[in-house]
Amino acid sequence: MRRFLHCLPAVVILIVPCIPGQNRPSENRAAIEAGRKQFEGFCAGCHGADGAGGERGPAIASPAKIARRPDEDLRELIRKGFPDEGMPGFPLPEQPMAQLVAYLRALGAPAAKNPAPGDQAAGERFFFGTGNCASCHMVRGRGGLVGPDLSNLGAERTLGEIQKALRAPNRRPGPGYQVVSLRLRDGRTIRGLAKNESNYDLQLQDLEGRFHLFRREDITELAREERSLMKPVEADAGAMRDLLAYLSRLSGPPAGTPATSGPAPGAAPGGVDFARVSHPELGEWPTYHGHLSGNRHSPLDEINTQNVAQLAPQWIFPIHNTTKLEVTPVVVDGVMYVTSVNEAFALDARTGRQIWHFGRPRTKGVIGDAGGGINRGVAILGDRVFIVSDNSHLLALHRVTGALLWDVEMADYHKHYGATSAPLVVKDLVISGVSGGDEGARGFVAAYKASTGERVWRFWSIPAPDEPLAKTWIGKALPYGCGTTWLTGTYDPETNLLYWPVGNPCPDYNGDERQGDNLYSDSVLALDPETGRLRWYYQFTPHDLHDWDSQQTPMLIDAEFRGRPRKLLVQANRNGFFYVLDRTNGKLLLARPFVQKLTWASGIGPDGRPQVLPGTAPTEKGVKVCPAVEGATNWMSTAYNPATGLFYVMALEKCNYYFKSSAWWEPGKSFYGGATRDDPDEPGKKYLRAVELETGKIAWELPQEGPANTWGGVLSTAGGLVFFCDDSGAFAAVEAKTGRPLWHFHTSVLWKASPMTYMVDGRQYVAVAAASYVIAFGLP
Repeated sequence: MRRFLHCLPAVVILIVPCIPGQNRPSENRAAIEAGRKQFEGFCAGCHGADGAGGERGPAIASPAKIARRPDEDLRELIRKGFPDEGMPGFPLPEQPMAQLVAYLRALGAPAAKNPAPGDQAAGERFFFGTGNCASCHMVRGRGGLVGPDLSNLGAERTLGEIQKALRAPNRRPGPGYQVVSLRLRDGRTIRGLAKNESNYDLQLQDLEGRFHLFRREDITELAREERSLMKPVEADAGAMRDLLAYLSRLSGPPAGTPATSGPAPGAAPGGVDFARVSHPELGEWPTYHGHLSGNRHSPLDEINTQNVAQLAPQWIFPIHNTTKLEVTPVVVDGVMYVTSVNEAFALDARTGRQIWHFGRPRTKGVIGDAGGGINRGVAILGDRVFIVSDNSHLLALHRVTGALLWDVEMADYHKHYGATSAPLVVKDLVISGVSGGDEGARGFVAAYKASTGERVWRFWSIPAPDEPLAKTWIGKALPYGCGTTWLTGTYDPETNLLYWPVGNPCPDYNGDERQGDNLYSDSVLALDPETGRLRWYYQFTPHDLHDWDSQQTPMLIDAEFRGRPRKLLVQANRNGFFYVLDRTNGKLLLARPFVQKLTWASGIGPDGRPQVLPGTAPTEKGVKVCPAVEGATNWMSTAYNPATGLFYVMALEKCNYYFKSSAWWEPGKSFYGGATRDDPDEPGKKYLRAVELETGKIAWELPQEGPANTWGGVLSTAGGLVFFCDDSGAFAAVEAKTGRPLWHFHTSVLWKASPMTYMVDGRQYVAVAAASYVIAFGLP
């Protein structure tokens, strides 16, 4: 520690210019030196003389602890302390307080704020060339995986910490980088990095970057190596100076812009190629719905009608800072990926133990669903995990480390855009829509290169005011007409068509200034995935006045329909009708109500258009219409079992009073153009329903007891089961043929997510997000 203190003044001088509120370097140095004495008197006894932690206090000399806090937060922390955790407060006078804060700023300043001098370009060449640093470390997707990812090193470490690591890179390894050698019960041996371990399990990353997930009973011998794999840097003074200049400037990929270049997403060992996404291996769930078709039906049958009564929780993983998870887990190679808003986690799918975590703060100023903290999951391709952020960015993370590889802006959140859905991968593209569909944001679907994030195409779901399609929007509603695209679409490899659902027009309840069909709102789009060119569309609710967006999964089914094999697109729509389309051309084959409370239309005509009944448009005094604004169903998952020929959906029988108003679009506000109200004498009721594909008739239903305000979906399996989120708060299973209840587990949560299933080591699990937890169930 004494040696560090001798080195500190050099570091302090380097970072003096970035301390806010100071004018002359001599004054800065004097304040910092005085602050050092304050630190030694009040802080060093617990936090160590160099702030690196002591017996009674944690390390605080890091950007994570200091640099991201404003001065007033630091002052308040010093003044009040944490009495409950043993840290007393120090109500110092103004001058000593300012000096101590200045010293803490110097102690914890990130290197990138005032990087070391030297030739940055020469340092980069040394890193990837003669220095051989990239054999262990990765920077922005280039390099090895046996050392920490350094892409954001300059923002996460002080200059002193980087210098110390360069002097002794192979000293005691940090968490997740201890080298271990294992002998397994079957006689195999394996060497790698212990990413995480407990008394019951161990997650190991081999030296090529593959994960191996073990229970302790699988391991007969475990040997730990005292030193890390990092070798001392062999460089003269000039090369070392340039290397430090390069490393100290690393502050992550530039936010909002694509990478200039990048390796192919499948280049890493163990990468997930598109064939594994389009044709999942047994037991894997590699995309939002488990299959690109959008059908949440699994071929797994270990859990079945005979043994489901024995199902029990196997593990629970908490996600903090949220109470309403909407994520569907994705599982590949025994690793589960889950999200919350601006966060992603990799878990051991057998135990729920965390492998890595990525997170960034929520964005201030985001409104709508994205501002409410919604995120529904990830997409995977190659060595990448793709997520959207609340401020409408698309991010690529490394699948092994969770490090950020690139970050692109899909749309400007200041214009009411957000993003909530799980992306979809098609070949070498990542495809995503946007939210903001009640706030006046103009909807679109866009495709980006998986390697760099560069946008390849964008399809606008509603027109600009001067485009030909604007003739279906007579009035002044454009350009605030919405039609956003906030639910994950589906893809058919055989026809090479991408299907994407589109949201409601705005203002939601007042169509006076948007006369016409308002294309392509409330539609499903069939697009060429390579170009974004429209092949066909079908509009479910022309000139929607009730916020019945079409953000329900456009499920793709190959089945015999009316005597011959057909390629079908099936959707239970929010407007109350069950639709079957020919997905090759968009032709309507069947439309039938799947709810009884449907008063806005008498049916769907031969031309595919609804036969709207008079007196159902919202008025200033209000008019009662069914379904309610929540819809006969909503975005929650549906499923189809080819063995039963039944389509499963959570349905809502409910009506609303709909009101319109003249309120117009304003920045920072929603653009409803009215409101809705429940009928207190006619509360809603939920049903789990099985719909016959051929006829649209209800084969069976299971009434729910509950508040009718839950948003959980369904899962079908080859075990003859339908899992669903019961409106009472239970997670439950019924017989797929009859709807007979077979099992339930009370969680007492307000469901916001849909279930999935997977298999690891021959054992089937069923998982679902419940409030702020992910729960996995399995047989004993």
